Amino acid sequence: MATDSAAPSRYQPSHIAGDPARLTPLQRELIGRVAALGPRFAERASRYDREASFPFENYADLREAGLLGICVPAAHGGLDADFATYVMVAAELGRWCGSTALSFNMHVCACLWSGAVADALPMSAAQRADHERIRAIHYRRIVGEGMVYAQPFSEGGPAAAGAAPWGTVARPAEGGYVVSGRKIFASLAGAADYYGVLCTLQPPGQPGGGSRRDAIFLAVPAGAPGVRITGDWDPLGMRGTVSRTLVFDEVFVPHEARLLPEGLYHPAAHRFPHMYATLSPAYLGIAQAAYDFTVQYLRAELPGMPPVLRRMYHTKQFAVAEMRIKLEATRALFLQTAHDARLDPDKDARMRLYAAHYTIMENANDLCRLAIRTCGGQSMLKSLPLERLYRDSRCGSLMLPWTAELCMDRLGRECLYEDGERDEAIE
Repeated sequence: MATDSAAPSRYQPSHIAGDPARLTPLQRELIGRVAALGPRFAERASRYDREASFPFENYADLREAGLLGICVPAAHGGLDADFATYVMVAAELGRWCGSTALSFNMHVCACLWSGAVADALPMSAAQRADHERIRAIHYRRIVGEGMVYAQPFSEGGPAAAGAAPWGTVARPAEGGYVVSGRKIFASLAGAADYYGVLCTLQPPGQPGGGSRRDAIFLAVPAGAPGVRITGDWDPLGMRGTVSRTLVFDEVFVPHEARLLPEGLYHPAAHRFPHMYATLSPAYLGIAQAAYDFTVQYLRAELPGMPPVLRRMYHTKQFAVAEMRIKLEATRALFLQTAHDARLDPDKDARMRLYAAHYTIMENANDLCRLAIRTCGGQSMLKSLPLERLYRDSRCGSLMLPWTAELCMDRLGRECLYEDGERDEAIE
């Protein structure tokens, strides 16, 4: 008999990592922390989307839960999560608020580059000691003072795709560096305490010189003289990332601004390619959210909606089956590549990574498309989350450094060429 409100929910959503029994205790515990915060994140998400405003309240909750230091090594007071643990936590966060998950990744990447990735790289004893001294400063800010880092990447040219040196430059100066340049789509613009800026370090006596190998990773204080934020922010989706343009006009930073020693970012990026796929967990979370919404909608278990069952129609059942197949295939690739992550992965692991990144980004939007088609006209309403999930999911394939087209280009080439091969004449 119909009533005025939805039936109590009996649907139990899947764990973001599939079978939680296969996880470590730390993985279960950290994913659980985010799941506990999730409902309040989901409740706020529509406001951040409507206003294109930054989720400061969500970050306050993440800070209170100790999650700002998720990938800070235990020796520096952090939670010591490895790459696989972090990406599963990030996917759970994306399930509740895509914008929060995507911007949080920019913060965590500063910790991963300077932490787990740096620890895997060969360094001289002097480099190692200096890096340990410097990263202790950054980690103390994050763990002890609750500060937030960002990682502005794009510049509107080929550098973000790895095809040219960074246009933002750092000149050596007494006691540090002078940074000049511009970063677009800079998530956390106006919200971060430090911007982890990738620059080209100019060799002495070579103004405007420097190659991709001269990349340097510097944490620039948001309040430093010469840092300014420009432009509006009114995009299709991921509106809560507030990714405005950052301009650096002769900004001085000390040597302690380094997040990696000079000369190590380029080999780190080439030898640990999984770092370029840390954007995709947010989109796996969105895919899961779209599936969860669809099931609850068809079961008449959405709070505040009339209890009208729609699950008995074969067309709906077929559509949900298609969604579940696509979701599980996406999750399986995601989990495989999470565990593949290491220094110097072999060619097969690298190709799986391209395939997984492409699949997650494209399937997230396809799952949202199927969800809208299956749920019908109600799904277009901004009072429900599905239209926001659709818009957020469409943004993933456009994001550098690995857009959908770049993934296909790299994967196709590596499928057909071995290292050093050219198209020589066949006799």
